[in-house]
Amino acid sequence: MYLDDLTTFEFGERLSSNRDTVVILPIGVVEEHGAHLPLSTDSLQSEYIAEALATELDALLMPPIRYGICNSTRNFPGTISLSFNTFRALIQEILEELCRHNVSNIVILSGHAGRIHMAALRVAADRVLEKFNVKMMILSDYDIIYKYAGKEFPEWDGHAGSVETSRIMAIRPELVKGRGERSKPNFPQYRILRHPEKCFPSGVMGDPTTASAEKGEKWNKLVVDELKKLILDMVASEE
Repeated sequence: MYLDDLTTFEFGERLSSNRDTVVILPIGVVEEHGAHLPLSTDSLQSEYIAEALATELDALLMPPIRYGICNSTRNFPGTISLSFNTFRALIQEILEELCRHNVSNIVILSGHAGRIHMAALRVAADRVLEKFNVKMMILSDYDIIYKYAGKEFPEWDGHAGSVETSRIMAIRPELVKGRGERSKPNFPQYRILRHPEKCFPSGVMGDPTTASAEKGEKWNKLVVDELKKLILDMVASEE
Protein backbone atom coordinates (compact mmCIF):
# COMPACT_ATOMS: atom_id res chain seq x y z
CA MET A 1 0.00 0.00 0.00
CA TYR A 2 2.78 2.47 0.87
CA LEU A 3 4.56 3.57 -2.28
CA ASP A 4 7.90 4.10 -0.59
CA ASP A 5 7.82 0.60 0.94
CA LEU A 6 8.20 -0.82 -2.58
CA THR A 7 11.52 -1.47 -4.23
CA THR A 8 12.30 0.42 -7.42
CA PHE A 9 11.57 -2.72 -9.46
CA GLU A 10 8.33 -3.45 -7.63
CA PHE A 11 7.14 0.09 -8.32
CA GLY A 12 8.03 -0.16 -12.00
CA GLU A 13 6.31 -3.53 -12.34
CA ARG A 14 3.20 -2.26 -10.56
CA LEU A 15 2.75 0.61 -13.00
CA SER A 16 3.56 -1.44 -16.08
CA SER A 17 1.12 -4.17 -15.11
CA ASN A 18 -1.71 -1.82 -14.10
CA ARG A 19 -1.89 1.51 -15.91
CA ASP A 20 -4.98 2.43 -13.88
CA THR A 21 -3.10 2.38 -10.58
CA VAL A 22 -4.26 5.22 -8.34
CA VAL A 23 -1.70 7.15 -6.29
CA ILE A 24 -3.00 9.07 -3.28
CA LEU A 25 -1.11 11.97 -1.69
CA PRO A 26 -2.43 12.94 1.77
CA ILE A 27 -1.74 16.49 2.89
CA GLY A 28 -2.10 18.09 6.29
CA VAL A 29 -0.58 20.97 8.24
CA VAL A 30 0.99 21.71 11.59
CA GLU A 31 -1.64 24.03 13.00
CA GLU A 32 -3.34 25.01 16.25
CA HIS A 33 -6.69 23.38 16.94
CA GLY A 34 -7.69 24.88 20.25
CA ALA A 35 -6.69 23.57 23.66
CA HIS A 36 -8.20 20.12 23.09
CA LEU A 37 -6.86 18.91 19.71
CA PRO A 38 -3.26 18.29 18.54
CA LEU A 39 -1.32 20.32 16.00
CA SER A 40 -1.48 17.25 13.75
CA THR A 41 -5.31 17.29 13.55
CA ASP A 42 -5.59 18.00 9.81
CA SER A 43 -2.84 15.52 8.97
CA LEU A 44 -4.42 12.74 11.01
CA GLN A 45 -7.72 13.07 9.17
CA SER A 46 -6.39 13.03 5.61
CA GLU A 47 -3.94 10.21 6.36
CA TYR A 48 -6.65 8.08 7.96
CA ILE A 49 -8.96 8.51 4.96
CA ALA A 50 -6.12 7.95 2.48
CA GLU A 51 -5.10 4.69 4.16
CA ALA A 52 -8.69 3.43 4.11
CA LEU A 53 -9.04 4.32 0.43
CA ALA A 54 -5.71 2.75 -0.50
CA THR A 55 -6.84 -0.48 1.15
CA GLU A 56 -10.22 -0.55 -0.57
CA LEU A 57 -8.96 0.51 -4.00
CA ASP A 58 -5.59 -1.28 -3.98
CA ALA A 59 -4.06 2.15 -4.50
CA LEU A 60 -0.55 3.35 -3.70
CA LEU A 61 -0.17 5.75 -0.80
CA MET A 62 2.44 8.50 -0.99
CA PRO A 63 4.38 9.64 2.09
CA PRO A 64 2.22 12.38 3.61
CA ILE A 65 3.02 16.07 3.54
CA ARG A 66 2.36 17.72 6.90
CA TYR A 67 3.02 21.32 5.93
CA GLY A 68 0.83 23.81 4.10
CA ILE A 69 -0.60 27.33 4.25
CA CYS A 70 -2.33 28.51 7.43
CA ASN A 71 -3.57 32.10 7.30
CA SER A 72 -6.14 32.65 10.03
CA THR A 73 -4.15 30.58 12.55
CA ARG A 74 -0.61 31.60 11.68
CA ASN A 75 -0.03 33.65 14.86
CA PHE A 76 -0.99 30.87 17.28
CA PRO A 77 1.89 28.99 18.97
CA GLY A 78 2.83 25.87 17.06
CA THR A 79 1.35 26.75 13.67
CA ILE A 80 3.90 26.29 10.86
CA SER A 81 2.85 27.95 7.60
CA LEU A 82 4.62 27.92 4.24
CA SER A 83 4.44 30.67 1.66
CA PHE A 84 2.11 30.23 -1.31
CA ASN A 85 4.94 29.87 -3.83
CA THR A 86 6.90 27.41 -1.69
CA PHE A 87 3.90 25.16 -1.13
CA ARG A 88 2.72 25.40 -4.74
CA ALA A 89 6.19 24.56 -6.05
CA LEU A 90 6.56 21.62 -3.66
CA ILE A 91 3.27 20.06 -4.76
CA GLN A 92 3.86 20.81 -8.43
CA GLU A 93 7.26 19.15 -8.49
CA ILE A 94 6.01 16.06 -6.65
CA LEU A 95 3.16 15.74 -9.15
CA GLU A 96 5.53 16.21 -12.08
CA GLU A 97 7.75 13.44 -10.73
CA LEU A 98 4.78 11.08 -10.46
CA CYS A 99 3.83 11.90 -14.04
CA ARG A 100 7.41 11.33 -15.18
CA HIS A 101 7.07 7.81 -13.80
CA ASN A 102 3.87 7.35 -15.86
CA VAL A 103 1.37 7.53 -13.01
CA SER A 104 -2.03 8.07 -14.67
CA ASN A 105 -4.42 8.68 -11.74
CA ILE A 106 -3.55 10.98 -8.85
CA VAL A 107 -5.67 11.99 -5.86
CA ILE A 108 -4.56 14.82 -3.60
CA LEU A 109 -6.50 14.72 -0.34
CA SER A 110 -6.06 17.62 2.05
CA GLY A 111 -7.22 17.55 5.65
CA HIS A 112 -6.72 21.32 5.73
CA ALA A 113 -9.30 23.30 3.77
CA GLY A 114 -8.01 26.88 3.94
CA ARG A 115 -8.83 28.81 0.79
CA ILE A 116 -5.30 29.93 -0.06
CA HIS A 117 -3.94 26.48 0.78
CA MET A 118 -6.44 24.82 -1.56
CA ALA A 119 -5.79 27.46 -4.24
CA ALA A 120 -2.07 26.62 -4.18
CA LEU A 121 -2.89 22.94 -4.71
CA ARG A 122 -5.12 23.74 -7.68
CA VAL A 123 -2.58 26.09 -9.27
CA ALA A 124 0.04 23.35 -8.96
CA ALA A 125 -2.30 20.83 -10.58
CA ASP A 126 -3.21 23.19 -13.41
CA ARG A 127 0.46 23.69 -14.27
CA VAL A 128 1.09 19.96 -14.27
CA LEU A 129 -1.90 19.34 -16.54
CA GLU A 130 -0.40 21.75 -19.05
CA LYS A 131 2.56 19.37 -19.41
CA PHE A 132 1.18 15.88 -18.81
CA ASN A 133 -1.81 13.79 -19.78
CA VAL A 134 -2.93 12.64 -16.35
CA LYS A 135 -6.20 12.31 -14.44
CA MET A 136 -6.13 14.27 -11.23
CA MET A 137 -8.45 15.00 -8.33
CA ILE A 138 -7.90 17.62 -5.61
CA LEU A 139 -10.18 18.09 -2.62
CA SER A 140 -10.42 18.43 1.10
CA ASP A 141 -12.30 15.67 2.88
CA TYR A 142 -14.46 18.48 4.29
CA ASP A 143 -15.78 19.17 0.79
CA ILE A 144 -17.61 15.87 1.09
CA ILE A 145 -18.68 16.29 4.72
CA TYR A 146 -20.23 19.71 4.17
CA LYS A 147 -21.93 18.55 0.98
CA TYR A 148 -23.52 15.38 2.32
CA ALA A 149 -23.78 15.99 6.07
CA GLY A 150 -24.09 19.75 6.29
CA LYS A 151 -27.58 19.62 7.84
CA GLU A 152 -26.29 17.68 10.83
CA PHE A 153 -24.35 20.58 12.38
CA PRO A 154 -24.41 24.42 12.32
CA GLU A 155 -22.93 26.00 9.20
CA TRP A 156 -20.50 27.96 11.37
CA ASP A 157 -19.03 24.79 12.87
CA GLY A 158 -15.57 24.33 11.45
CA HIS A 159 -12.03 24.56 12.78
CA ALA A 160 -11.68 22.43 15.94
CA GLY A 161 -15.47 22.34 16.25
CA SER A 162 -17.92 19.47 16.61
CA VAL A 163 -17.11 17.71 13.33
CA GLU A 164 -13.36 17.92 13.55
CA THR A 165 -13.29 16.97 17.22
CA SER A 166 -15.58 14.01 16.56
CA ARG A 167 -13.34 12.75 13.79
CA ILE A 168 -10.19 12.90 15.94
CA MET A 169 -12.08 11.19 18.78
CA ALA A 170 -12.70 8.33 16.34
CA ILE A 171 -9.17 8.29 14.88
CA ARG A 172 -6.84 9.10 17.80
CA PRO A 173 -8.92 9.46 20.98
CA GLU A 174 -5.85 9.52 23.22
CA LEU A 175 -4.84 12.87 21.68
CA VAL A 176 -8.11 14.64 22.55
CA LYS A 177 -7.64 16.65 25.75
CA GLY A 178 -11.05 17.48 27.19
CA ARG A 179 -14.11 18.77 25.36
CA GLY A 180 -12.91 22.18 24.24
CA GLU A 181 -15.13 25.23 24.31
CA ARG A 182 -17.82 26.62 22.04
CA SER A 183 -16.77 29.63 19.96
CA LYS A 184 -18.61 31.45 17.17
CA PRO A 185 -16.12 33.95 15.70
CA ASN A 186 -17.27 37.11 13.98
CA PHE A 187 -14.84 37.95 11.19
CA PRO A 188 -15.38 41.37 9.57
CA GLN A 189 -16.55 40.92 5.99
CA TYR A 190 -14.00 41.20 3.17
CA ARG A 191 -11.21 42.21 5.55
CA ILE A 192 -7.70 40.82 5.36
CA LEU A 193 -6.49 40.93 8.95
CA ARG A 194 -2.99 41.18 10.32
CA HIS A 195 -4.12 39.47 13.52
CA PRO A 196 -7.06 37.22 12.62
CA GLU A 197 -6.52 35.22 15.81
CA LYS A 198 -8.05 38.08 17.80
CA CYS A 199 -11.44 37.08 16.34
CA PHE A 200 -11.19 33.62 17.95
CA PRO A 201 -8.66 33.68 20.78
CA SER A 202 -9.66 30.15 21.86
CA GLY A 203 -8.50 28.80 18.49
CA VAL A 204 -11.92 27.22 17.95
CA MET A 205 -14.58 27.91 15.31
CA GLY A 206 -17.52 25.74 16.31
CA ASP A 207 -18.90 23.72 19.20
CA PRO A 208 -16.65 20.80 20.19
CA THR A 209 -18.76 20.16 23.30
CA THR A 210 -21.25 18.28 21.11
CA ALA A 211 -18.60 15.97 19.60
CA SER A 212 -18.57 12.18 19.92
CA ALA A 213 -16.55 9.29 18.56
CA GLU A 214 -19.73 7.81 17.08
CA LYS A 215 -20.30 10.94 14.99
CA GLY A 216 -16.69 10.90 13.93
CA GLU A 217 -16.88 7.30 12.77
CA LYS A 218 -19.99 8.07 10.75
CA TRP A 219 -18.45 11.09 9.04
CA ASN A 220 -15.17 9.31 8.36
CA LYS A 221 -17.07 6.46 6.71
CA LEU A 222 -19.07 8.97 4.67
CA VAL A 223 -15.87 10.48 3.27
CA VAL A 224 -14.37 7.09 2.40
CA ASP A 225 -17.54 5.82 0.72
CA GLU A 226 -18.20 8.95 -1.35
CA LEU A 227 -14.59 9.52 -2.33
CA LYS A 228 -14.22 5.90 -3.39
CA LYS A 229 -17.07 6.42 -5.88
CA LEU A 230 -15.50 9.60 -7.21
CA ILE A 231 -12.10 7.96 -7.69
CA LEU A 232 -13.57 4.96 -9.50
CA ASP A 233 -15.47 7.34 -11.78
CA MET A 234 -12.27 9.23 -12.54
CA VAL A 235 -10.35 6.07 -13.38
CA ALA A 236 -13.13 4.90 -15.69
CA SER A 237 -13.47 8.25 -17.45
CA GLU A 238 -11.98 9.04 -20.85
CA GLU A 239 -10.30 12.19 -19.57
